[in-house]
This record gives sequence, C-alpha cells and structure tokens, in this order.
Amino acid sequence: MNLVIDTNWALDLLLFDEPAAASVRAALQTGQARWLATQGMRSELARVLTYAALQKQLAARHCAAEQVLAAFDNLARLLPAAPRAPVLCSDADDQPFIDLALAHQATLLTKDRRVLATARRLAPLGARVAQRWNAVNEARGQTANKCFHSQQILKSGGV
Repeated sequence: MNLVIDTNWALDLLLFDEPAAASVRAALQTGQARWLATQGMRSELARVLTYAALQKQLAARHCAAEQVLAAFDNLARLLPAAPRAPVLCSDADDQPFIDLALAHQATLLTKDRRVLATARRLAPLGARVAQRWNAVNEARGQTANKCFHSQQILKSGGV
C-alpha cells in the first residue's frame, strides 16, 4: 500500500511518537506500506521543525531536527513532484500531497479539514484520504500492529 503522509501526521510519526502512528511505523518498517514523498514535502517538514513550539518539543525529547529528518529519509521514498490533480484543495500548501496521492493511487493520511474535504472527490479517481491509519486498515480488513519508538528507526536502519 502506498501512503502519502502530510506534515502533521509526519510529526506524529517521527517526533511525537503518537500511539495512533505506531501501526503506520510498523507497516513502513515491515514493507506493508511505502511512504511516498517529494523533496518539497521534506523541505516543508524541515521548515516546520524550526518553529519555536517544535524546537521546545525537540528539546523536551532530547531530539534534534536532523534526527527527525534522518528518520524521514529512512522511511520515505522521494519521488518527483506529481502533476496537478483535477481535485483542488482550498489550501495551496496542501495541494502537493493531493497531487502525489492521486498520481500514485495512494492513501493520504491527514488531519487537515481542508484535505479531508477532498476525500469524496478523490475516491472515484483512485486515491483515498484518511484521518487515521485504523480507518485504512479497517477498510482493507487488516489489524493494527504495535511498533518501536521513532528513534529506533535510525538504529534499525529504517525499512
């Protein structure tokens, strides 16, 4: 299964160690899922990691932005930016995630209301938009798996 993961979900996965992200990490580490991304998405993550609030979160977790980006590099497969999708998002910053998901018939994981609002229009075109991984697994008849802490991604060498 191909996944496109938006920046907030990426933070849950790579920095915050959110319980909801554990099954996604497991799927990525075992090859059950592939994280598709672009250089622009990586750049956005790098930019967001410089925000003062996230700098505090990084410090509290004894983690550096470089570690988060290294984990991204280990888990994500960088692809060229996709052509503009016929479904447009009201936030232009979110459009590349939609474009990539549609181009690769992927599931887009997001919590963004504007992106979630595109789900009905993307579904007939072959892309799925989901707020939770469990929603994706339930639709596919799979169960969630437990996983390692995000810093173990680096220790294990990624996927």
